[in-house]
Amino acid sequence: MDKKQTLDGLAALSQETRLDVFRLLVQVGAEGMPAGEIGERLGVRQNTMSANLAVLSHAGLIRSKREGRSIRYFADMAGVQGLLGFLMENCCGGAPEMCQPVIAKLTCGC
Repeated sequence: MDKKQTLDGLAALSQETRLDVFRLLVQVGAEGMPAGEIGERLGVRQNTMSANLAVLSHAGLIRSKREGRSIRYFADMAGVQGLLGFLMENCCGGAPEMCQPVIAKLTCGC
């Protein structure tokens, strides 16, 4: 991931609804969630949700899959990995053991 993509990702996450959507999709994992259900869970109108999903998608943080008339959304873990990788690329001045607490916090225990 380059600087522009990182800035797009951070900008996408800097809005409350988009951050909530992203966190929800990370929580549900590989099964993803239909757009309508995301809106219902978060109490967001369809047109507002659609715009927020588009911003997150453009930033490479979520991906979608059409299922008939519905669209299911997923956290794009490759995009998340790229964002975090860019942020931590030169971590700890050459002492990677200093990054272990951060890495442990990010590691899924599931």
